[in-house]
Amino acid sequence: MSPSDVLILGTGALACLFAARLSAAGAAVLMLGSWPEGVAALAEEGVRLVDDNGLENRYPVTVTTDVRVCRGTHKALVLVKSWQTERAAAQLNQSLAEDGVALTLQNGLGNYEILSQHLGSIRVALGSTTTGAHLLNPGVVKTAGEGVITLGVHARVKLLAEFMGRAGFVVESEADINSLVWGKLVINAAVNPLTAILRMPNGELLNRPEARALVASIAREAAAVAVAKGIDLPYPDPVVAAEAIIRRTAHNYSSMLQDVRRGAPTEIDAICGSVMRAGEQTGVPTPVIRTVSLLVSALVNKGAAG
Repeated sequence: MSPSDVLILGTGALACLFAARLSAAGAAVLMLGSWPEGVAALAEEGVRLVDDNGLENRYPVTVTTDVRVCRGTHKALVLVKSWQTERAAAQLNQSLAEDGVALTLQNGLGNYEILSQHLGSIRVALGSTTTGAHLLNPGVVKTAGEGVITLGVHARVKLLAEFMGRAGFVVESEADINSLVWGKLVINAAVNPLTAILRMPNGELLNRPEARALVASIAREAAAVAVAKGIDLPYPDPVVAAEAIIRRTAHNYSSMLQDVRRGAPTEIDAICGSVMRAGEQTGVPTPVIRTVSLLVSALVNKGAAG
């Protein structure tokens, strides 16, 4: 049986941030990863959290690549990239207790559905977070904007929410969690691909008229798809909402830009691809989103070929 209080799937930026703060609050954290450099760094030195003043603190975690070590897990946080969700679901199918729960706070659409197919909906909770993180090096993370964790209503998520609250996260609940998931998706679609293509921090998008116009076009396209699906977005104007987030995270480098810089796969399909597919289903055109999606894919393929 797993001796951990919380199992975190992933060793990237958000996974390390949650691991550090949960560990600092006294939780026994077990991390399940596949990235060799990340696993090695965490095994050797624990999670290293850098504050706004550049000071570094280290927090103990247990890290493994062996799913058998995780058997008997009752509380799991799924923080892998969306393209890794299928693998994470299979791992949880081997390790999550029958009365356990796995909470996904991932970007994009489809993660909850994949997890539910493997685990059953009673063992999967859906949430959304606006908290950001920047991975400086394997196992070394810096907070990139304090946000809110919003959880959908689920019978098994209370203890996990309490753990996160003790770790200093702002945790809220929302009956219409799909509204927040789509609200975040619209903004991610408007921000992440452009920062990756243009290789710039979030705030620079508003300093260049052409980039700002693209943000507005993408936000409006994605919001139109949401409306066509009957989603009540958590803000009245998607352009105003996107620009507000950009200002709040002006110095951040998006996770998609970080992935492109590392030559790693991106979440472009879970973000823009999801909006495009929903647009096709509802008859809403998404030409700008399609264009930036293709450009990000071309960037990644070029990086892989090089």
